[in-house]
Amino acid sequence: MMLDDVYVIGVGMTPFGQHEVPVGDLAFEAGVAALADAGIRFDDVGVLYNGYIGGGGLLAGITVAKDFGLTGLPIVHVENASATGSSAFREAVLQVAGGHAEVAMALGFDDMNRMGGPGLFKPGVETVMLPAAFFAMWATRRMHDYGTTVETFAQIAAKNWNHARHNPLAQRRADHEVTVEEVLASRMIAYPHTSKMACAAGAGAACAIVASRSVAERVAASRPLVRVAASAQETERYTDGHVFMGAVVGPGELTRTTSRAAYEQAGLGPADLDLVHVHDAFPIEELMYYELLGVCGDGEGDKLVAEGATALGGRIPFSTDGGLTARGHPGGPTGLAQIFDVTRQLRGEADGCQVEGARTGLAHMMGAGSVCVIHVLQRE
Repeated sequence: MMLDDVYVIGVGMTPFGQHEVPVGDLAFEAGVAALADAGIRFDDVGVLYNGYIGGGGLLAGITVAKDFGLTGLPIVHVENASATGSSAFREAVLQVAGGHAEVAMALGFDDMNRMGGPGLFKPGVETVMLPAAFFAMWATRRMHDYGTTVETFAQIAAKNWNHARHNPLAQRRADHEVTVEEVLASRMIAYPHTSKMACAAGAGAACAIVASRSVAERVAASRPLVRVAASAQETERYTDGHVFMGAVVGPGELTRTTSRAAYEQAGLGPADLDLVHVHDAFPIEELMYYELLGVCGDGEGDKLVAEGATALGGRIPFSTDGGLTARGHPGGPTGLAQIFDVTRQLRGEADGCQVEGARTGLAHMMGAGSVCVIHVLQRE
C-alpha cells in the first residue's frame, strides 16, 4: 500500500502521570490542543477514532466526543493493547489516504491505575505472568546469547530518564542527571530489571489530526509540512517450529517484517532515520529493536549504547521524549504521544530535546506481543 498526500496538521497532549481529574477531561484537553495546533474547528473533522483500553467504559469515546460538539461525524472505538493509539492513528491516516475524509482525528486516553476486571479468555501463561517477567526472560536470554550486561540495560534507562528531564509532559522528570549507578541501585522488579528500568504507568491523553495536502497547505502558515510516509501494521506469522514468546514480548521477527514493509512504503531505509520511538517498556526492548529495525546488525546493539549513538546528540537518538520508561505509558495515548514528539521534532519545535536537522522519524509500537504498528513521518 502506498500513501499519497496524508499530513499531520495538529498534535496535542496532556502531561502523563497521576491525575485526579476524570480521564475524559484529559481527552478533551488533548483534543482541544490538537485542534488549536492545527488551526481548525471540530466541525472540520470528518471522522474521529478514539483509542482507549480501559478509558471509563464502552461508551467513553462517544461521551468524550460530545464535549467537542455534536457534528454528526462517524466515531469509532479502537483497542489494540499498547498499540491502541498507534492503531487509531493508522485508521485516521487510511481514511484520508482513501479519500473518505479530508480531515481525520485520532484521540487516545487512558488511566492505567483505574483499569481492571476479568478477562474474556481462559487462564493461561499469558494471563498469570506479569509483563515484567516476560521482559526479564527476554533480557536474561540476551545476556546468555550475546554477553549483554546489566550495565547496558541501565545505560539505556538512564538515557531515557535524562531525555525526559527536558520534556515538560513526561511523568518522570528527575531534578538531576540520572546515572547508571542510580538505575542499578533502585528496587529490583524482575532480574535484571530494576524499578528505574520499568515503564511508568499512569494517566494521560494525546491526539493527532491528519489531513489531505490541500488542507495541510491551507493551515500550515509558516510551519513545515509533515507527511505520513508510511503506515504498516502486521501480526505474527506461523513458521515451522513456531513458539509464541508471550503476550507481551511476542516474536522478534514481527518487528523486522513490519519495519521492512514500512521502509518499502516510504522508499527509504534505517540509515535515513533521524530519530526513532519504540515500545521500550523495559530496556531490553529498546536494545532488541535497534537490531530488529535494522539500525544495526544482530548482536551490535550493545555497541550503539556504549558509543552513545542512541542518545540526544548521537547518530540516531531513540526515545527523545523519555519513551515509555520516563515519559510514561498510560496505554491508549502512548502511540499518539510518539506521533506528538516526532511531529514536533520534524517541525523543529521540540525545545530542549530537539534533534538538529531532523527530517525523518519512525514510531514503533507493539500490542500484546502479536501486533506491530510502525509509522514513518517526513518533513517536506
